[in-house]
Amino acid sequence: MKKTNVTEILGTELKKYRLKKEVLKLLYYADIMSANDLSHSVGVSNPTMRSLIDELIEEGYVKFYGFGESNGGRKPALYGLVENAFFVIACEMGRFHSKVTVFNPRHKQVTKVTLVETDIDDVNLEKKIFEAAKNLLAESHITFDYVIGVAVGMPGLVDSEKGINYTIKDAEHNNIKARLEACFQKDVLIENDARTQAYGEYLFGEVSDVENALVVNWNWGLGLGMILNGECFNGATGFAGEFSHIKLEEGGELCICGKRGCLETVASATALVRMAKEGIQESKVSQLTPLFQENLQALGPKDIIKAAKRGDEFAIALLNKVGLEMGKGLAILIQLLNPEVIVLSGDLAEANQYVLVPVQQALNRYCLENISQQAQVIISKQNKGSGLLGVTAMYYNYLFNQASIQSNYKSLQVKT
Repeated sequence: MKKTNVTEILGTELKKYRLKKEVLKLLYYADIMSANDLSHSVGVSNPTMRSLIDELIEEGYVKFYGFGESNGGRKPALYGLVENAFFVIACEMGRFHSKVTVFNPRHKQVTKVTLVETDIDDVNLEKKIFEAAKNLLAESHITFDYVIGVAVGMPGLVDSEKGINYTIKDAEHNNIKARLEACFQKDVLIENDARTQAYGEYLFGEVSDVENALVVNWNWGLGLGMILNGECFNGATGFAGEFSHIKLEEGGELCICGKRGCLETVASATALVRMAKEGIQESKVSQLTPLFQENLQALGPKDIIKAAKRGDEFAIALLNKVGLEMGKGLAILIQLLNPEVIVLSGDLAEANQYVLVPVQQALNRYCLENISQQAQVIISKQNKGSGLLGVTAMYYNYLFNQASIQSNYKSLQVKT
């Protein structure tokens, strides 16, 4: 009788483990699938797939969700991930605060979104995010052991493989992944916030059926995520999409990057608020002047947008100006990349027609007609949620694609 050696046993177990992860990945993206569709997608026989599903059900990751429509034969049994099998803590960092929430494996946000006052240069940011996440889990009665990882989208030059944000001023603190993993004792993924928003829109939002799309986070800075030929484009070193720092004016205002005349200095919320403050100090006729003349630091982009929607001519003129400048920047992108759709998200996107009209005017002026007419510019319907959804999906993709059984097998073994 032939004796099975250890190598064969380990090889069989590793193959089964990888097949299970492929099933979990498919169910994460598709939500619900039949055993037959899963077997075709994974490339195994129906009996093998049913065996894998039975084991995943026994382990607590998959469950039966009823029967689908019949195509003439028996109705297919449908399977999906168990909603409370495991969770991911998602964080989206902005220039002045961060949003933290928790998602289950069926794309459902299971806690509220909490705001944390922090920024990428905050030496205590990992502690603040950890405290916020811990409170959210406690409020929602989620056991910390069921959290398999932490996903963070943040502005800056982010190397997701190394876990480093090179935009952080103090190099001793730029390894965000290491800092968060030491605090959470969980696996952590960090990614550029513009790419997470683009990924969220591509999977769940406005461009889910579009192969070439640009997603712009129009906020204090201008983040750009690119979906090119159906894939999220990172560039040679992972730093693609620094839209904010395209030089648009010779000289010009000083940008936070240390250079002058960047697009951010004329087309961002930073530029909008700066111009509004200058006008208020000059006592311009505006609803904003009496409200903020004695407290300029309290003025934000949302205040200017609200004033515009109430008919304030000064506020409308400012939004028109940043919209025209944004249009100039988008014209460059359109002629270089020829996208089908450009999705605008972020605080300034909430101004809607007050910025969309000047953006289109600029495109009409600065773009070749045959190219610009093919590019539709729209406002994100998700707006505030695409980044959190996107970075969570990126974490699951990272988790399910890991080849090493040692790397994150324990992450999934949270049930007893």
